[in-house]
Amino acid sequence: MHKGFRVGLTGGMGSGKSTVARFLSQRGAYLIDADAISRETTSRGGSALDELVLAFGPDIIGTDGGLDRVKMRELAFNNPDARRRLESIVHPLVKASIELATLRADAMSAPCLVYDIPLLIESRHWRQTLETIVVVDCTEGTQIDRVRQRSGLTETEVRAVLRAQAVRARRLRAADYVIFNDGITLNELEALTQQISVQFGL
Repeated sequence: MHKGFRVGLTGGMGSGKSTVARFLSQRGAYLIDADAISRETTSRGGSALDELVLAFGPDIIGTDGGLDRVKMRELAFNNPDARRRLESIVHPLVKASIELATLRADAMSAPCLVYDIPLLIESRHWRQTLETIVVVDCTEGTQIDRVRQRSGLTETEVRAVLRAQAVRARRLRAADYVIFNDGITLNELEALTQQISVQFGL
């Protein structure tokens, strides 16, 4: 079976990682979005819901029939045990879906697979399966401003989420390529992405 070039894409919240992922997809990469898969498992009818209710109670389900993400976020970031329990339920399901998507991409002879994984650096699993790692980077101040604008979270809430992610220096040490997305236009970000994508056969 054909095996496409494996690229790990990561970056802190608000870095612009999802925008870079979209640019890579537009250039022909097969995108596997771990966040989207995770949301699917916890949406109405999702494969994680029954076990989440057993672990955290029925109040964790929102009016739309899916996981109440605001309640779960507050619980997970204020209680390390709850966060570990949440991850132990959701992460194996996400991993299985990613493996299935990889098989599908290889069967299609996709030239390049981009794994968009927010916690890529925190996981020991990914490094040996990837051929290169791209980190989208910006200053912490820019992260906080962007996330507050798009989510309505307070600065304290944003900082709590950032503390749960790999520190910026650790991400940068793990990177083979860095896209610094701070103080540049969307067109400039697309140009930087294009320059790097050539290395991946795109």
